[in-house]
Amino acid sequence: MASLLELHDVSMSYGAVEALRDVSLAVAEGDVLGVCGDNGAGKTTMIRIVSGAIQPTRGKIHLDGRPVSFASPRDALGQGVATIYQDLALAPRLSVAENIFMGSELTRPTPIPRLRLLDKSRMRRQAARYLEQLRISLPDMDAPVSGLSGGQRQAVAISRALRWQARIVVMDEPTAALGVKETRRVLDLIRSLRDQGVTVILISHNMDDIIAVTNRVVILKSGRKAAERRTAELTADSLSHLVMMGHA
Repeated sequence: MASLLELHDVSMSYGAVEALRDVSLAVAEGDVLGVCGDNGAGKTTMIRIVSGAIQPTRGKIHLDGRPVSFASPRDALGQGVATIYQDLALAPRLSVAENIFMGSELTRPTPIPRLRLLDKSRMRRQAARYLEQLRISLPDMDAPVSGLSGGQRQAVAISRALRWQARIVVMDEPTAALGVKETRRVLDLIRSLRDQGVTVILISHNMDDIIAVTNRVVILKSGRKAAERRTAELTADSLSHLVMMGHA
């Protein structure tokens, strides 16, 4: 299967410090790629490069086989790459629908020329459809997200990525600080994305989560790619050992 996103010898230096060194990886449509490594392994730097938050010092990124450069997170999002950070970047006082359409609100015309109003009813209907794609049903699209559970908030953040027609969703520690039930719900959300052909890059310290939903895993150590394995060949314990050792 042809690769959707490829990193070729991507490096990032901060003065004399190399946070990422010659990392290459590829993901295809519908892949769920796990990325593991200890603190300081280079995971955050890689996320920031893929999200467009920073540009690599050297190396190339290809999307659909063509070279690309993400000038900003908004630029990456416009090209189909959405990043969902651990804090989710949701506005707690805004409603479910308002969060899903944040930055891309739907409007309707008024009798006054050039004056448009928010089309809240259409946003509510479409927000419910995005959540239905993830097999999530929330009774009130006008409810503030502050009242939602951790798994429901993840669903809202993912629905916003779907609203932007993201083909690749990068998820940074999505189950951190969640209980067992909510963690299962988030893992089901990842499976729903996979089933729709959306590519997921999952950064996680939780080896059980990686084994549960990914088909491949990349291990970073000291800014380098130390190993890459098919998840079917691993257990949570053997993956933990690889992360600790940094090599096969």
